[in-house]
Amino acid sequence: MSGEAMMLGILVFFASVVGTLSGFGASTIMVPVLLLFFPLPVTLLFVGIIHWFGDMWKMLFFRGGVWHWRVILWFAIPGVVASFFGASLSVKAPEELLLRILGVFLLGYVFFLFLKPEWKLPGNKKTAALGGFSSGFVAGIFGVGGAIRGAFLSAFNFPKEVYLFTSGATALFIDSTRIVGYVSSGTRLEGLFFWGLFGFVPLSFLGAWAAKGLVDRIPQNRFRMVLALFLAAAAVKFLLFP
Repeated sequence: MSGEAMMLGILVFFASVVGTLSGFGASTIMVPVLLLFFPLPVTLLFVGIIHWFGDMWKMLFFRGGVWHWRVILWFAIPGVVASFFGASLSVKAPEELLLRILGVFLLGYVFFLFLKPEWKLPGNKKTAALGGFSSGFVAGIFGVGGAIRGAFLSAFNFPKEVYLFTSGATALFIDSTRIVGYVSSGTRLEGLFFWGLFGFVPLSFLGAWAAKGLVDRIPQNRFRMVLALFLAAAAVKFLLFP
């Protein structure tokens, strides 16, 4: 195994642990790191595929409890449309400026959450649809929509297993669409990014499995604050290292 493949494998495993634990998905970590070395289109397609499998692992490991299919569908339908549109604009968008705007939004949300930790959005169609559209568009154009999806879903204050399953299910619809958008625009995977998937996908499974054990150890009353810390970290990253 080459050094490049080993480092990429470590990144996939670590990002899968953190992405599953937070519900954001691996892309929040992988996209900024890979963009330091590889072009945006290839990065978005590769991470989108890893993220798609991560969605499956979340649904597999956290399938117990109540499935909020109404929330999932109201997230997914506008998310699919916005994701395809965002993916088609991914090459032309002013990436640095929009990522910083995203960082400001997330920091504002986290600050509000710490001031009013019991606050939650009403569980209605408008809330789910807005969350799906916002996360779908940002996922398509930047590959990092999980942070916005986490902000909306955590506001419902679901039990942690339900939150993570719902996050995986909604992301599965959005990721499937944005992958199609990237491929239809002519992006293809070659070399390590292609053949390495045979090793990276199992590593993403191991990362999700490790995160499952960590989630079981986090008390329900602290889980929302853990999510807020992940959101804050993502916001700082977007602001300082877009």
